[in-house]
Amino acid sequence: MPVVNPLFLQCPLAASPSSLFSHSSYSPRVSVKFSISCCAVASPAAVSSGIADNRVLERREIRLGLPSKGRMATDTLDLLKDCQLSVRQVNPRQYVAEIPQLSNFEVWFQRPKDIVRKLVSGDLDLGIVGLDIVSEYGQGNEDLILVHDALDFGDCHLSLAIPKYGIFENINSLRELAQMPQWTPEKPLRVATGFTYLAPKFLKENGLKHVTFSTADGALEAAPAMGIADAIVDLVSSGTTLRENNLKEIEGGVILESQAVLVASRKSLTQMKGVLDITHEILERLEAHLRAAGQLTVTANMRGTSAEEVAERVLSQTSLSGLQGPTVSPVFCKRDGRVAADYYAIVICVPKKMLYKSVQQLRAIGGSGVLVSPLTYIFDEEPPRWRELLSKLGM
Repeated sequence: MPVVNPLFLQCPLAASPSSLFSHSSYSPRVSVKFSISCCAVASPAAVSSGIADNRVLERREIRLGLPSKGRMATDTLDLLKDCQLSVRQVNPRQYVAEIPQLSNFEVWFQRPKDIVRKLVSGDLDLGIVGLDIVSEYGQGNEDLILVHDALDFGDCHLSLAIPKYGIFENINSLRELAQMPQWTPEKPLRVATGFTYLAPKFLKENGLKHVTFSTADGALEAAPAMGIADAIVDLVSSGTTLRENNLKEIEGGVILESQAVLVASRKSLTQMKGVLDITHEILERLEAHLRAAGQLTVTANMRGTSAEEVAERVLSQTSLSGLQGPTVSPVFCKRDGRVAADYYAIVICVPKKMLYKSVQQLRAIGGSGVLVSPLTYIFDEEPPRWRELLSKLGM
């Protein structure tokens, strides 16, 4: 068992077992420094599993934790609405809501880090947060299971950034940063970050031996210019804020690629009645919608001698293969008093980004009357992620 630095325990971001079970949202502003050589923290894995088990078994309602505010909260609600799982909140100031389509089900609006902590403590069963938050506050806890790892919003990455000027002007990689002779036990590299688990772990694993970390609220990008840090570790989306503050990312400095994920408690999935079934339904709705979001249905008429001959022409074009292949059916018309099938209708699914190229290829092989319509859902026989989840649970 590693020894925990007493100073580090004062930091609100380093959750002790008792704080994991706290429902209080109070988090005082504290700035602490600690050495990378003694930055081990009490992992959520150390929380008594017996207490979490009791909390799961004592509840009857299944609970989903959602971000309470910000862009992540808005995008999460939009995604659920698109999946026909609209969240109904009677009073916008209430922290509890419902999804009418799911029985015995509660939605709890929480801070993202509290969602992870309460999944570990047994107060929540499911949650939607960023992967960065799961990694930072879950700290590898085996009770946390990623049900869906790519909800297609909240894209960002956790990265190390250094100034473009001064002693860092010609430093362009993590290896070069680690080899700088300036960093000694007396004068370590100073890093400002809110990620007090992932940042020390990453830098230690990449050969930076002499590092101190400080945590503070507010814009970290100002820390190097103010002289209170040499570098920062923070989330980056477009990189504009870094550039405007004369900071740069360096080769090998990306710690984690992140986006919104659906995460669940293993104990809830295996011990609480109904959680696995509801998780299955939510996962199927998410998979069907997200798979359809990038696809369009394209229908066209094509003259041909048989359905097989038309299908062969369509399949000769790489962008017209669809999901499994084209659907080809006869188009009947009446000529000289006789019903005949001179044309065939083809239906395919086409990626949105390939639409115009696909229309051009259809025309080139004799297609006409091309119709395009959006797709709402594409349901598989069984979502691959569902099979993966059952495998993780040993089922």
